[in-house]
Amino acid sequence: MRKFLLIVPFAVLLAGCEDLSQQQLVGTTGGAAIGAVITPNNPLQGALIGGAIGLTAGTYLGRDSSGRCVYQRPDGSRYLAHCP
Repeated sequence: MRKFLLIVPFAVLLAGCEDLSQQQLVGTTGGAAIGAVITPNNPLQGALIGGAIGLTAGTYLGRDSSGRCVYQRPDGSRYLAHCP
């Protein structure tokens, strides 16, 4: 349950990003933070692995099957457009 509670805010932050570089940055830092927290015996290794997983997630989440990015307006509505 603790891991789930750590992942939910990370997913929410990732969904609100405007472009791919922001998604990658949030994914990497969020993944590193979560990895360090869930591996207390070796936080550096957890941060490295979590950062790599977060970078991958940040790169591929927020895209549809045709490769277009999903963007979110301030009012919460979403739309598709070409990725930068």
